[in-house]
Amino acid sequence: MIHWPDQRIIQLLGIEHPILQAPMAGVQGADLALAVARSGGLGSLPCALLTPDRMREEIQRIRSQWNGPFNLNFFCHQPPAYDSEKDKRWRAVLQKYYREFGLDPEARTPAATRNPFDEESCRIVEEFKPAVVSFHFGLPDERWLARVKASGVRILSSATTVEEAQWLEKKGCDAIIAQGSEAGGHRGSFLARDVASQVGTLALVPQVVDAVKIPVIASGGIGDARGIRAAFALGAAAVQLGSAFLLATETTISNAHRQALRSAQDDQTVLTNIFTGRPARGVINRLIRELGPISHDVPEFPHAAAALAPLRSAAEAKGQTDFSPLWAGQAIRLAREESAAEIVKRLVADVQGK
Repeated sequence: MIHWPDQRIIQLLGIEHPILQAPMAGVQGADLALAVARSGGLGSLPCALLTPDRMREEIQRIRSQWNGPFNLNFFCHQPPAYDSEKDKRWRAVLQKYYREFGLDPEARTPAATRNPFDEESCRIVEEFKPAVVSFHFGLPDERWLARVKASGVRILSSATTVEEAQWLEKKGCDAIIAQGSEAGGHRGSFLARDVASQVGTLALVPQVVDAVKIPVIASGGIGDARGIRAAFALGAAAVQLGSAFLLATETTISNAHRQALRSAQDDQTVLTNIFTGRPARGVINRLIRELGPISHDVPEFPHAAAALAPLRSAAEAKGQTDFSPLWAGQAIRLAREESAAEIVKRLVADVQGK
């Protein structure tokens, strides 16, 4: 029997190890969630890029092979109205790249889809009743949140400041994911948007622990047993790891994407808004170098991705990642290329000093 210094998340979520796999939309499906869940952690399925039908397929795939707890993750942003003028300015910025690839910058492109939690999402939660539902960018409408609670699931959400953590606690979350600025992917910010003032994990976690009564899950820059021990020393009851699983054999990233992550150095990730319109941490590539990580010409999230889609497709067809979001955290160099089961097993053994 493995002893963990804090049992609250283990007991709350019904898992063996207080290790949560961060949901990573676009680079994983059910296989990664299954591998982590079977290894005793909490596997997560990101739903923001899935249609309702695909969501059901992925959940059924998990359920057919696993009868224990897993997490469904949803975005809960408010989709902004389409701004044609801003889209036009953004396409003008990208025009030179369109010409480079022989693409028409005036051609219509499908709208970028990052689906927020909605009525259909709520029905799917009520239908499948996963053990855990987690949210990013705050929480959904109160009428949906009440129905999620009524279905008996545990609710988690990300906070990037103490104020956000306290807000989430008041709204009824069962635990808080304290997301430090080191974390890869989109910032979970919903009350604070200033990228320059984002708080690191080492400073954020103890302040959130002191400010709320519910368990806190540390996230951001944690890639091995040393980070996990540090998180518990700061008062966290569990950890959430994303970049540690990015090179796992179960992820769906391309060979070019994998190579970019494999070769990334410790100082080669930045917070950028140019891929989606919302700050997210990823590996520096050509587009970030040439446009800068933050642009005021970018349409609101998620509309920025629409104009980039043809460029991304054209470059990826040539094995290039110049226009692809390479989401990763500052601890990406600690990631290993092995199965998710081996990653969890190694983390647990290293924490226990075996």
